Amino acid sequence: MHATAEGFLAPFLNSYIPWLYWESGWWTVFGLLANLTFSGRFVLQWLSSEMAKKVVVPAIFWHLSFWGSVMNFIYCVHLDKAPLIFGVCFLPFLYGRNLYLLYRHQPIVSPGDSRAG
Repeated sequence: MHATAEGFLAPFLNSYIPWLYWESGWWTVFGLLANLTFSGRFVLQWLSSEMAKKVVVPAIFWHLSFWGSVMNFIYCVHLDKAPLIFGVCFLPFLYGRNLYLLYRHQPIVSPGDSRAG
């Protein structure tokens, strides 16, 4: 494993977080997990919709969207290509905002509450 100082952000970040630029098979595994997390949200959304026989977007969709986009962003910073970084840098904020709105407007239900279902 060695660190490279070439790329878009490496001249600024390499001295602070050199492991981000190490060449390793673990980065490939991380990138695959990031894409699996981000893409898997659609499979879960599709299955939820099929079970409900209508279009459903479960809360897990937004969690997978957020964490998958964070992981993809980290992997794109590792790859250090400006088009990739700019293409995914806004997504964690977008999905994080959706999570915030989801839980902000969701009523809090206690186990003994009559609204519990």
